[in-house]
Amino acid sequence: MRDLFNLGDEEPVEIRYNVAPTQDVPAVVEGREDHKRHLEHFKWGLVPYWADDLKIATKLINARSETLFEKPSFREAAKKRRCLVPAAGFYEWRTEGKKKQPYYFRLKSGAPMAFAGLYETKRLSDTERLRTCTIVTTTPNEMVAPFHDRMPAVVRAEDFDQWLSRSVSESWSLLPILVPFPASEMECFAVDPAVNKVTSEGPECVVPYTPTQKTKADETPNLFS
Repeated sequence: MRDLFNLGDEEPVEIRYNVAPTQDVPAVVEGREDHKRHLEHFKWGLVPYWADDLKIATKLINARSETLFEKPSFREAAKKRRCLVPAAGFYEWRTEGKKKQPYYFRLKSGAPMAFAGLYETKRLSDTERLRTCTIVTTTPNEMVAPFHDRMPAVVRAEDFDQWLSRSVSESWSLLPILVPFPASEMECFAVDPAVNKVTSEGPECVVPYTPTQKTKADETPNLFS
């Protein structure tokens, strides 16, 4: 991650394999003063600074790229507070028989992805701040389309500066970044249905799975999009 995002001596990031909305996620932002890239932590689920009800976060875990600069919940952050959320991959589900089978999507190269994101800081008191983020989604590529009508907007390294820059705020210069990532550069495979349970954690979550394997999974989905 240091190499991909050109980070300094940031604190180590906890390795996670099954991240769910409302949990903490790392994200790369451009510093307000030094304009360098920094790794900071946010709760996944945006709470606009003007929102009175913190529960709005559960409704704003994703932001549609097509309406970023129109929706009141996102338009100010889209102009001023953009981030990159690093991830090794993401899950989507498909109903197979009577069960929801999770699939894991990642880059063929094995490199981390960088999801386009927005973030907010809300003042809760004189001493307490709530920092939250949302992941931007776009239309799916040919690989993701059979599973979902949206996918995370994956930002290429050559577009990092443009997306993070505090001096860029025009939609016409940012929206072209938020296109479906080529399916030819990705791969996907079924993983253990234990992923459906938000408490499931560990490298076994991203190991290829066949239905003959035993699992203790329940049917509670860990919604991504």
